[in-house]
Amino acid sequence: MLLVVVGFVLLRDLTRVDPESPGAPVDYQQSATFAREQVGFEVLAPPALPDGWRATSVEFVPQPARWHLGLLTEEGRYVGLEQVDSSVESMVTTYVDDEATQGGDVTIEGRPWSTWTDDEGDTALVRDGREVTTLVVGPVEQDVLVDYVKILR
Repeated sequence: MLLVVVGFVLLRDLTRVDPESPGAPVDYQQSATFAREQVGFEVLAPPALPDGWRATSVEFVPQPARWHLGLLTEEGRYVGLEQVDSSVESMVTTYVDDEATQGGDVTIEGRPWSTWTDDEGDTALVRDGREVTTLVVGPVEQDVLVDYVKILR
């Protein structure tokens, strides 16, 4: 009887689909290359992901142009990259919180980024460009987002 129970438990664990587990990694590089050929702004994506990170979602919409890259950190925390021709306020409301609080600016690679936080623990960095607004957001420390922004190309 013990062997039957142990066998059942092992079989169950091998075939279980955990709804909490994130999706399979996606190849974002091909989508980024395609998006760069289609739009008039600099589509950002990392040439390689930090160790332990993985891309789980990617989306490009040509009209109106919008680029999204969703990642999970080594600790399983979500980090999203959004690029849209929209105002900073609209981006923050859409991707952070309509009651997000603006903090001080940070300079990354010589460019100013505004910082935003919400009561749920999200942190965002936002850069208002001429053609597109870029937002990086997630329930991670600001330093994690700064390091991520530094590798975007």
